[in-house]
Amino acid sequence: MFQLCKYSSRRRISPCKRGSICSNYPMAPCSTIARIMNLGDLARCPKNLCNLLFRVVQSKLLAPLHSRLLKEVQKDDGDQPSMAESVVANLPELSQDILMEIFALLEIPDLVHAGSVCNSWLSAYNELRSLGIYKLSQTPCLLYTSESAGDSVVCLYSLVEKREYKITLPEPPIRSRFLIGSSLGWLITADDLSEMHLVNPITREQIALPSVTTMEHVNPIFNESGALHKYEFSLHTATRVSYAEPSIFALGELRDYIYSKAFVFTDTFTGGCIVVLIHEPAGQISFARVGDDKWTWHPSHSHYSDCIYIDGLLYALTAQGEIHTLDLSGPTITMKTIIGSLSYSRYIVQAPWGGLLLVWRSVEDIEEDYEADLPADHATFVRYTREIKIYSVDTMGKKHVEINSLDGHVLFLGHNQSLCLSTEQYPHLKENYTYFTDDDEAWLFGFKNKRRDIGLFDLKHNSREELVSPQLWSNFPAPVWITPSFTKLNFA
Repeated sequence: MFQLCKYSSRRRISPCKRGSICSNYPMAPCSTIARIMNLGDLARCPKNLCNLLFRVVQSKLLAPLHSRLLKEVQKDDGDQPSMAESVVANLPELSQDILMEIFALLEIPDLVHAGSVCNSWLSAYNELRSLGIYKLSQTPCLLYTSESAGDSVVCLYSLVEKREYKITLPEPPIRSRFLIGSSLGWLITADDLSEMHLVNPITREQIALPSVTTMEHVNPIFNESGALHKYEFSLHTATRVSYAEPSIFALGELRDYIYSKAFVFTDTFTGGCIVVLIHEPAGQISFARVGDDKWTWHPSHSHYSDCIYIDGLLYALTAQGEIHTLDLSGPTITMKTIIGSLSYSRYIVQAPWGGLLLVWRSVEDIEEDYEADLPADHATFVRYTREIKIYSVDTMGKKHVEINSLDGHVLFLGHNQSLCLSTEQYPHLKENYTYFTDDDEAWLFGFKNKRRDIGLFDLKHNSREELVSPQLWSNFPAPVWITPSFTKLNFA
């Protein structure tokens, strides 16, 4: 089920009743279809449909209409709903070709909702997808849950439309899972047995990943009847022998300790799909191709914080600023260090203009309801991003240079694959800003009910802004950025 809600900066605006005129969001003049399209409302708001047709396809559809009637409806301010409704009722039916031409310019949340308006729109939506001609680049959305929406519902907040879409996902309930990653339009989740799944919120497709018991550091413990009972978790790395006894965790408890960040990448050479997991102990890497029955451990290094996949190589960043390339294609993993320790960094990003960026994000913990004469209680602290530094990487010179501006670009940071996007390609985004969410696993999983550090950071003025107010999301599972996609994963 796919539902639409609207929000303004001050209050929730209810959808228009069937057959009424929508005056909540008057459509401002725009030069492109993409900027005037709010097809989620068209079934409820005939005036919007009229305006759309007048501005976009009047040369194809409105020639038979009398020019006086056309002018009257174009200037209709909502006081005469019968005029708009009468025109809609007398318009010729939109052909599939015209619908697909319009739909191809919608971003996915609006497109999916448009497909639910009526049978002819659904047919056009299905045809557009089946022909594989829908290629529009997608603006990231904030994905989160809300207690009022239900345990199996996720919400997408569109940065383009400034509104919320609700989607019901398959079991187990999404509010019972941890969100440990987002890339290529897929979520990586951990359920209450600490098992991982890939979920595409748009297509509602779900794929089980190899069991956590196939990871190097996890062994299953069975009870007397042979049922899985607990997990044994060891703390060794390839370079450090742990003399401590392995920890024993309940089935739903292990996920609190083991998962840091997960990614889905497409292998451009094989056409297959790789899931990469940064995990404890010590920020190590394991990976699995979709369809594998176990995880493969990368034993050569640890303390990784982020990674990206470029031209068949995994670029993995350590907390100390080292960049390693990992070739995962052979029977053994080949690692090369392309830059040694330079400075502490948390994110590695592929720049649209070529090359790599490293990003450092500083946070501070501020105590709510602070009283100077009382001892600090860490449970009362909230976290705020206070500084973001960006470095351009010179792989040939094995150095990096701090840059003070992302002119024409923005960053997306959090538990998603780190992104740098052009505001020319994504005009609804704010140039030279960073869009961020919480992603410190110790903070997220240790203080599940704390207010989340989510917002926009102005790189020019070194200041932060709220994404939307009041807060729409529940604090757990922690919200993530996701780029909606119809992508199907190749099991080859």
